[in-house]
Amino acid sequence: MTTTDAKTTASDKGRMTPMMAQYIEIKAANPDSLLFYRMGDFYELFFEDAEIASQALGITLTKRGKHLGEDIPMCGVPVHAADDYLQKLIGLGHRVAVCEQTEDPAEAKKRGSKSVVRRDVIRLVTPGTLTEDRLLDSRQNNFLCGIARLKAGASGEASLFGLAWIDISTGVFRVAETDDVRLGADLARIDPSEVVVADGLLQEPDLRLVLESGAGAVSPVPKTFFEGSTAADRVAEFFNVRTLDGFATYSRAELSAAAGILAYIEKTQLGERPPIEPPQKEASSGQMLIDPATRANLELTRTLSGDRKGSLLSAIDRTVTGAGSRLLSSRLASPLTDPEAILERQESVSYFVSDTMLRDDIRGLLKSAPDMSRALSRLAVGRGGPRDLQAIAESLQSARDIAGLIASSTSLPAELKRGLGALENAPHDLGDTLTRAIAEEPPLLKRDGGFIASGYNPDLDELKALRDESRKVIAQMQAELSQELEVRSLKIKHNNVLGWFIEAPTAQCEAMKTDPERFIHRQTMAGAMRFTTTQLADLESKIANAGERALAIELEIFDSLCQQVVSASVQIKAAAEALAMLDVSSALAVLAEAENYTRPLIDDSLAFDVVGGRHPVVEQALAKTSGEPFVANDAQLGPDEAVDLGQIWLITGPNMAGKSTFLRQNALIAVLAQIGGFVPAEKAHIGVVDRLFSRVGAADDLARGRSTFMVEMVETAAILNQATQRSLVILDEIGRGTATFDGLSIAWAAIEHLHEENRCRSLFATHYHELTVLSQKLNRLTNATVRVKEWNGDVVFLHEIVPGAADRSYGIQVAKLAGLPSSVVRRAETVLKQLEEQDRKAPSEALIDDLPLFAGISKPLDQIPESPTEVPLPLHELADLVRTLDPDDMTPRQAHDQLYALKQKLRELEA
Repeated sequence: MTTTDAKTTASDKGRMTPMMAQYIEIKAANPDSLLFYRMGDFYELFFEDAEIASQALGITLTKRGKHLGEDIPMCGVPVHAADDYLQKLIGLGHRVAVCEQTEDPAEAKKRGSKSVVRRDVIRLVTPGTLTEDRLLDSRQNNFLCGIARLKAGASGEASLFGLAWIDISTGVFRVAETDDVRLGADLARIDPSEVVVADGLLQEPDLRLVLESGAGAVSPVPKTFFEGSTAADRVAEFFNVRTLDGFATYSRAELSAAAGILAYIEKTQLGERPPIEPPQKEASSGQMLIDPATRANLELTRTLSGDRKGSLLSAIDRTVTGAGSRLLSSRLASPLTDPEAILERQESVSYFVSDTMLRDDIRGLLKSAPDMSRALSRLAVGRGGPRDLQAIAESLQSARDIAGLIASSTSLPAELKRGLGALENAPHDLGDTLTRAIAEEPPLLKRDGGFIASGYNPDLDELKALRDESRKVIAQMQAELSQELEVRSLKIKHNNVLGWFIEAPTAQCEAMKTDPERFIHRQTMAGAMRFTTTQLADLESKIANAGERALAIELEIFDSLCQQVVSASVQIKAAAEALAMLDVSSALAVLAEAENYTRPLIDDSLAFDVVGGRHPVVEQALAKTSGEPFVANDAQLGPDEAVDLGQIWLITGPNMAGKSTFLRQNALIAVLAQIGGFVPAEKAHIGVVDRLFSRVGAADDLARGRSTFMVEMVETAAILNQATQRSLVILDEIGRGTATFDGLSIAWAAIEHLHEENRCRSLFATHYHELTVLSQKLNRLTNATVRVKEWNGDVVFLHEIVPGAADRSYGIQVAKLAGLPSSVVRRAETVLKQLEEQDRKAPSEALIDDLPLFAGISKPLDQIPESPTEVPLPLHELADLVRTLDPDDMTPRQAHDQLYALKQKLRELEA
């Protein structure tokens, strides 16, 4: 049913059932969401919602009654399994409005037999507002991101944006400023599952492409959500403070984004406020800038196919908690650029490398610590259960035990000292209370009861005994009455009409008939009489109400414990963050020890000196599959004594020899070093990299109408326009997607631009051997190649990077190894020999002396030839022939013949 249908039929309620009228009214208020309408033990969907859900979930589509003369489509999902279905729907990009009963059915009956139980939407479920464990990946943050544009850039200027991102499941809240140049990179770093933006901004094609290129869902909202003039007041109101001065100093763009995202949370949570921490401001200069293409090429947190397995994160993750894995992923997404901050993290890792006993003891305790942050969040928004309280209790106990271990250690690094303080300040008294209150094996849902431990509340224990041991109590009363009245056949029974009653043979009821004040006659049967007593009636009432009253008391205790937990949320969150930090630091120490990583030297220089570097992912893959050792290689890209700028290595060699692996491993070493970890190398000295760029591999972007070569050029343009002196640039096979001379020219000019304009540290792999002559003119360019050996016509890859240049590509040998038919290989060898004999024109040593450098270093840009080589031909003769052709009047055979004729003419002209 569409929104228009809902409005139309709302005025026609008299011809439909009250329940369906209620549904249509609620659906009209939530037109952009699938409505989960609670009916008993099912969430039902109707009309168009039912058709969408039926197809998305693979469930049966049925019908219920008629509307406007047509059957009403219907489908439903069980309430107890709703999370599984929600997960599928959210994963497919749908939003869901959960509609629950908001009154007791008994109250509805008081208004009339046909009155409908009141229902209302209690929650809007969107990708960025999930809190349930079953809907979330414990190893990954689930960020909701808001984007506010403060001003649009004029011609030649960048637009200013505010970013705010929140993980409702943990309470993390960050804000930052960015511009349209960095926006894509920042969104890739945050990796939100949902982006909230003013609907007007989606009308701008360039911005829409940036937003929709990410993996997250895009949710447009009215622009009033991001109103800047009232943003500061709205954020302060959310945190119940008069001013934000006590938090930090925020820009107007940051406040607009923060206010917008908080307004969206209030809308989707319908008044429930998760325990969100005050917004922390992130400086744009504090993290290494990594654009989306580079993140994808380097497979930092997921592979190109979207899997976690095979990524750098998967290779280095030795954490034992979900919170620790999330923190490691966050650090990997945002490497630091402050050497002091990096050094602080390194000290923590080094401490655990040296003290293995303490490290192992802490990790043993961490394994038993549940996810305290997410449990806290669920409890705060009313979606928590008894197991969440138990998780808080167990985590606080682990925090206390770990604090005891660390406190006895000496010479703690600064990061560990701060963590110890947070653990010691955790609300351990509350943890003790929760431990006493919650049963050892509580149910998942609080409505099931039975989660309060025996001995915690005497009144509850009495009701539980009465509820659970009613048969024993009745049996005891029966035995006492039978003995007192000397009626051995006396029984206490129960039925739905009389309830509990005393039954005895008529001949043996004299004692009860003569004491009517005590034994109240209820019924005379053939051969038997039935009585009750005040004591039995009271007991019956207690038994009937015991279960209900016990559950009510348990729910009261649950609410009280939740309030205590939420009141201590600041200390609990600090302790949870400390546990995650300890997990990451100890895990990186385990990684360093297990994989033989070393601590790198990080400073503000332009150094990049890696000795015996290895690729962390490939090395582990080799060990698991073939058991072969990884061939380590050095890389010196830092300045030498003669110059104060970074070096460019031009690497040549055949495919499959290891060029791309070498390029990537050095980029990954820089990333690992700047998250504060150890690196896979014998030794490493790295000057902080401010921006990391990688153009490796080939892929098209057909959705935007971009070919593989166009994507390559767009990514290369971004590198050449943005790389700074402190950047690290990795380029692989630039220009191979077009004609040989065009591609060679582009690669040539790109190298010159990197050398003279960007002046950054760079690794440039290529099959254009002609480019190696540039080393004679560019003083910071060094040629390197991959060693190979030929044996009986085959090529053997040694995977060693050595000084020098390759004299050939060995492409035919690689093709042979790949399994091309032998006839194709032989033919290729013949053709190659003929081409080499023709001595194809290529850049020579003489040419490089004549060709000025790129960007007008020797000549203005318009005087530089478009290609390093020019082939003068009398093309006007070919042009005259082409003008005589009329493709519209030609048959395919005629067009084919004309094409051969043109080729023949070209050969004649060349000769």
